Amino acid sequence: MPVPPRNKHPHLLLQNTSTSKAFTAHSAKGGKKPVVPDLPRQQHGKMLERQLAQLKVLAVEAASAQQAHGFESGLGLQIQFVSQPNVALAFQSLAEERGKDPRKKIELLSVKQEGEHTYANVFVPDGKLDHFEKYVAEYLAEKKDAKGNPRDNTPLLNTIEAIRKAELRALWTDDSSLLPEDPTEAFWWEVWLPVRGNGDAVLSDFRKLAELVGCQVGSQQVRFPERTVVLMFGSERQFADCVLTLNCVAELRRAKETAEFFDQMGVVEQREWQDELLQRVGFAEEDEGIPRICLLDSGVNRGHPLLLPLMAPADMHTVDPTGGTDDTANHGTGMAGLAAYGDLTDALASAGLIGVAHRLESVRLIAAGGANAGPPTLHAQLFAEAVARPEIAFPHRKRVFCSAVTAADYRDRGKPSSWSSEVDSLAADADGAGYFPRLFVLSAGNTDDPADWANYPASLSTNLIHDPGQAWNALTVGAFSTKTDTQDPNYQAVAASGGLSPYTSTSAAWESGWPLKPEVVLEGGNLGNDGLGPIGMNSLQLLSTNYRPQDRLFTTFNATSAASALCAKMAAQIAAVYPALRPETIRALIVHSAQWTEAMRAMYLPPADATKTAFIRLIRHCGWGQPDLGRALWSAGNSLTLVIEDQLYPFKKDKGQAPSSRDMNLHALPWPREELEALQAAKVQMRVTLSYFIEPNPSARGSTSKYHYPSHRLRFDVQRPLDATTDDFVARVNAAAQREDEGAPTNPADPHWHLGERHRHRGSLHQDIWEGTAAELASRSFLAVYPSAGWWRTRPALERYNLPARYSLIVSIFTEETEVDLYTAIAQKLVIET
Repeated sequence: MPVPPRNKHPHLLLQNTSTSKAFTAHSAKGGKKPVVPDLPRQQHGKMLERQLAQLKVLAVEAASAQQAHGFESGLGLQIQFVSQPNVALAFQSLAEERGKDPRKKIELLSVKQEGEHTYANVFVPDGKLDHFEKYVAEYLAEKKDAKGNPRDNTPLLNTIEAIRKAELRALWTDDSSLLPEDPTEAFWWEVWLPVRGNGDAVLSDFRKLAELVGCQVGSQQVRFPERTVVLMFGSERQFADCVLTLNCVAELRRAKETAEFFDQMGVVEQREWQDELLQRVGFAEEDEGIPRICLLDSGVNRGHPLLLPLMAPADMHTVDPTGGTDDTANHGTGMAGLAAYGDLTDALASAGLIGVAHRLESVRLIAAGGANAGPPTLHAQLFAEAVARPEIAFPHRKRVFCSAVTAADYRDRGKPSSWSSEVDSLAADADGAGYFPRLFVLSAGNTDDPADWANYPASLSTNLIHDPGQAWNALTVGAFSTKTDTQDPNYQAVAASGGLSPYTSTSAAWESGWPLKPEVVLEGGNLGNDGLGPIGMNSLQLLSTNYRPQDRLFTTFNATSAASALCAKMAAQIAAVYPALRPETIRALIVHSAQWTEAMRAMYLPPADATKTAFIRLIRHCGWGQPDLGRALWSAGNSLTLVIEDQLYPFKKDKGQAPSSRDMNLHALPWPREELEALQAAKVQMRVTLSYFIEPNPSARGSTSKYHYPSHRLRFDVQRPLDATTDDFVARVNAAAQREDEGAPTNPADPHWHLGERHRHRGSLHQDIWEGTAAELASRSFLAVYPSAGWWRTRPALERYNLPARYSLIVSIFTEETEVDLYTAIAQKLVIET
């Protein structure tokens, strides 16, 4: 480990601090009951009976046609349930989970809200419509069980307005405006297929039928636990001509368009600057143990004199069909310069020695102009191939993957896509049982419309993070700027120093349940305005390596691309100092080190509105602020950080029982009670960060239903003064978790936290800040990490309920009082306890 700076110390890496406790939260049983309208029973039941009879005729026809085509994935018909106006459809009751053969199970495929109705699409295997006919018969007969309770399924049937055959537009779960009005217009579709126990058979059947109607199905595919995603080219009319094709489909979206890049004009610089810089740089030796930043971008021209010492020919890879590894877009080379040196404006202007303790790799993901040759690409598969190339060549290297390639729009609005879900799957190493997780640093995507620049900062609230930046497990990076010197008296900087960059994007308009993104913001450059409108100015941009060094050595660079490269550099620097840390921990340390600037607070957290809602608004725009490498690497006497890496088993399944919660971990916090109590009323800040990776299971079936996107969720809570004993604390956490599962209010809010437990648990990285007195902190000596619902528990047929969940926990305390050395007191206490 490098020698820490003066008055700094390595973080305290704790081991064996947790005690596993039985966790008794149960599956949801009640909570707030949905409103069920009172309908005329006989009239409503007879109507549903007639609709099912009509569907039965169609089901027989469909089964006969499927047999004729040699279907391997099972026979059946896809139908749609439509809710009563402004009534929540009890869609979870529509699926049938019993039985061993997945081809014979009634499967809920997708759910969407449109206007005043909810639409649920359901695949009904051949012969299974009688399942719903029985529901309706019992409803009409008003049957009761042995205890006299109704068996008529009124809570389900009275929420249904109609049952009908599913049409193509019923399967569309993307933005409705993206489906062409002209049904003959051909375009690329993203087709989500169910698995039904044999994803290959479903895909094979779909290919047969699509080709029969003249549609072209791409060769690429990406797989998730319950979905297979492929691309298809064709028109709505072609697709709808074959009803059987629709029976193979779970949902339809429009394929993502080409990725966006920033390509700025360069400035003329003196070659002597470069040569002088090279004389001051100390490079890491080429060793397999040195961390690498792997750039998934437009390629890199490694012949640049500043990049040549950092990349060997074997470090250059490509998934571009042209086979080239070089940068023809003037983007990847600029990313490489920033990932290696940071902003070259600062590096060239300094006179001190510069150490670069990491090296670079490159995978050309996309070529000049932002598009690969040939038909559109399934970004998810291309991304996975790009990750695999360097890993196959050098499987034992420690890497930070960095990508500033994003979709051209932000229509997902936080909803998982095939691309973002694949990023989550790769990060969690879902295909490899989680043994080799990966850290991904992604750009949030850029705001590049001059009309939006002119409406800064209001436009930041509606220019949203681009796909795949919504990935739960990725570190998504936005942009701020301290560059305000336009070097021209006629121009003023658009953003104040420390404010959000006009180039950035946010999650301000996402639904509240989606992750809090971006996690952090770094320098992305600024705009100038002479009163006629904002424009880009070289003086307000970062400086990096030019892709054509024979023409000029340096070029300006900006936006969230630049910010993501700087963040990847920080991640590699942490990995160089603490080489054994997990990717989840490095992500946590970066976010944990971040702080909001005064300009950020002024924009989104005015002093008169320091509520929890205001903090959420601040985070959805600025993340947790600007990360600081010093804080991420080192502790001090009055500012110390504890780092814990652990795991728990969130769920279990006893024989004959549904899966349930299993364990929680109780961590003892080694606070020096005497030293803290000696500070009495001195203000102390405690920051807690919990970071873990989820396994994704994407589908359009409701983010809060049993069809959860994440495999599991984790939560944390800290002992309160009213928790007199450890047992009291454990009992309170168990009770609160059970209430959360049942949809009831949890514990009364702890006012000392910025967000509180009701707001901080979004995504797979949870952070909160507690502020109080030193004496109050002394009594908060335990922290619990416990599980919450996910599809590992609610989808038992997938048999993932026995898997462990790894996590990283960062806890720090800070006080402005410097006369007490808390670091030494805690370090000595840890030695004594050990």
